[in-house]
Amino acid sequence: MLYGCRLPCLLVLACALGGCRGKAPYEGKSAAQLERMLHDPNPSVQAQGAFGLSRIGPEAHSALPTLVESLQSPESLVRQNAALALGQIGPEAGDAVPALTAALRDREWAVRRQAALALGLIGPASRVAIPALTKLRQDPSKVVRRAAQDALDKIRQGEPEKKRL
Repeated sequence: MLYGCRLPCLLVLACALGGCRGKAPYEGKSAAQLERMLHDPNPSVQAQGAFGLSRIGPEAHSALPTLVESLQSPESLVRQNAALALGQIGPEAGDAVPALTAALRDREWAVRRQAALALGLIGPASRVAIPALTKLRQDPSKVVRRAAQDALDKIRQGEPEKKRL
């Protein structure tokens, strides 16, 4: 009986030592390759492409128009990961502010949250989103309300102090 367990046990041990898991679909890809993934007909591939772009941060700037377009995807995970990537690009993603502001009204709380966080990471260029973020502090979701407040704090921190007369 013990001998019958030997092969499965060896396979488990080999997987544990050698690693059974392959690379994630976004690993080792350039920004251009990840951007092409956003055009794939499979929403899972699109979501992976957007997530991969979030991992490379400002280097994903060339994908900005495609990421903005992805905020309109019918798939919430694609929209969420596109917002994540735009936030990780940082201040250079200022052109995405109108689309991210619109995403604050998304039906999915995770997308609203990620759009708010992205606006905060973009910083002062998101100033025009302050009214929408202020309204978002009344969202039913506590994590969305917290993200909106964090974004407002970051945007306001980056603004120059007003001179006192």
